[in-house]
Amino acid sequence: MENVPFSWWHAKARIVMGSATFFDAFNSLSLAFALPILIRIWHISPQQSGFLIGASYLGQLLGALLFGGLAERLGRIRSAAAGIAIMAVMTLACAVAGSFPALIACRFVQGIGIGGEMPVAATYISELSRAHGRGRFFLLYEMIFPVGLMAAGQLGAWIVPAFGWQSIFLGGSIPCLLVTVLVARLPESPRWLISKGRFTEAETVVKQIEASTARRSQATASAAAPALDSGRATRWRELLSGSYRRRTIIVWILWASAFFIANGLNNWLPSLYNTIYHLGLRESLRAASLTNVAQVLVLLVCAFTIDRIGRRSWTMVSFVAGGLLLGILGFSGAASVTIVIILATLSYGIVGSINAVLYLYTPEIYPTRMRAIGTGLATAWLRWASAVGPTLVGFLVARNGARSVFLMFAAAGIIGLLAAARMIETRDQRLEDIAV
Repeated sequence: MENVPFSWWHAKARIVMGSATFFDAFNSLSLAFALPILIRIWHISPQQSGFLIGASYLGQLLGALLFGGLAERLGRIRSAAAGIAIMAVMTLACAVAGSFPALIACRFVQGIGIGGEMPVAATYISELSRAHGRGRFFLLYEMIFPVGLMAAGQLGAWIVPAFGWQSIFLGGSIPCLLVTVLVARLPESPRWLISKGRFTEAETVVKQIEASTARRSQATASAAAPALDSGRATRWRELLSGSYRRRTIIVWILWASAFFIANGLNNWLPSLYNTIYHLGLRESLRAASLTNVAQVLVLLVCAFTIDRIGRRSWTMVSFVAGGLLLGILGFSGAASVTIVIILATLSYGIVGSINAVLYLYTPEIYPTRMRAIGTGLATAWLRWASAVGPTLVGFLVARNGARSVFLMFAAAGIIGLLAAARMIETRDQRLEDIAV
């Protein structure tokens, strides 16, 4: 696999799995653009809004834990397809939910599918990648996530005022069912097959990769080939043992702090602009959707520089820059809606790039036998932080106004920076060499 350059075979896998990730992003954010209408017609309080947003992330927490283990036992493809199917069906159920309790229940179960798909998909794409250029290859796939968020924002700003809050859920459900079928037809990860001793099947997939292009390149050299761990049992507690303990704790802090900021802003800003700064519904949704445009632009720069400057340096600089912008908003009082839109949008775009880098970095630091579990458990911390964040925002806005919220997010950036300073560098190294 290290000898075969990236080809159409890799691109096809990236596009198909990327389509699933697109709808993962679209469906995870869809509530943010339905919520301003639901607040009015169902008389939802700020605290209830926080609970409604948090319900999905609690489901995603459960899905990340459940599907990480399933991916180690059943394979990457079967687990990812199951998560996508759950997400598609329950997104459709959200569209027909007729009450606040029903919508909370649907969002919770939908979250199980959303939370299960993302870490398994990231593990799969990482395992298809060569050492050289893995950062660019992976982040061009990961860029589809903010594109999905951007699509939810742009489509939501148009169809929700015109066709009602149900329309955003319908738009994210039906195409997702087709994606489920496409993902289920992808070949399994050769690295996972080898870890299970299924060498004949792995050889078949590798031959498909080799047949996709006549070009060859020099494989990344290593001092000694690491021993295969096929047949070795996967244990959750190994994540906190030996050399993996420090890696695991650091990456948990990174996931929690980065997504506490990003998802807190993403879910909160539409209602903030509408209820605190009194922008019209359409203007609020359009202003909020700018955050995802900024993330796509920043992530495009990241994709073409990450293999040169490294995972650690990018993450540290992004926490500094994003946290500084949020601190300015907090200390200045966030009185001007124009300044809030500019600084919050830029901050989200910068911190949002960290999220994509973490999906690249986390699968890199674990061996194949525990890669999906390690990634799934790390993403469980993002779900926890994303559930807590909107709930805290609801209470802080009601008591102390928007200023306190921005200060809280800036403090989370400082915590993330301290953890990022202790990351290991993984650029241009084989997965098997990093995780020995």
